[in-house]
Amino acid sequence: MISRRRFLVSLTATVLLARSGVNAFAASLRIAVHKDPNCGCCGGWVDHLRANGFEANVTETAQLNRIKARLGVPNELASCHTAEIEGFIIEGHVPAESIRKLLSQRPTIHGLAVPGMPVGSPGMEVAGTAPEIYDVIAFGPLGQSVFARYQGVRELPAS
Repeated sequence: MISRRRFLVSLTATVLLARSGVNAFAASLRIAVHKDPNCGCCGGWVDHLRANGFEANVTETAQLNRIKARLGVPNELASCHTAEIEGFIIEGHVPAESIRKLLSQRPTIHGLAVPGMPVGSPGMEVAGTAPEIYDVIAFGPLGQSVFARYQGVRELPAS
């Protein structure tokens, strides 16, 4: 039987962790990444995810378009890699910060995409070149909308 003292200590620790904003599940953010074996920038994006607490399981495949079609990635949002996390689709160079925001908010969407390969997005950094401004697009049953806007890996304020 648990003592009253042990119960109170556990309760206090739980409250303090919750108030501190520490995500007790941060280490368990597992993401499945599908990428072409010949793509180098995809590895840079995976490195970005890992540096931000994600556990990335990478599968190299020459059948990437089939995976995109099966998952329902709109053609106009396609990029060089596709990932899956907790029932959501992540297409292209989406910053880890937006993925965390997606997982905490859980909107009624299929996923997030950064179409193309904007310079300065995670994995697309080019030394000596200013990062582009780009949108992270939410897509799903209600269509598409801007989820966030970035310059490099820095989120810009909503306009």
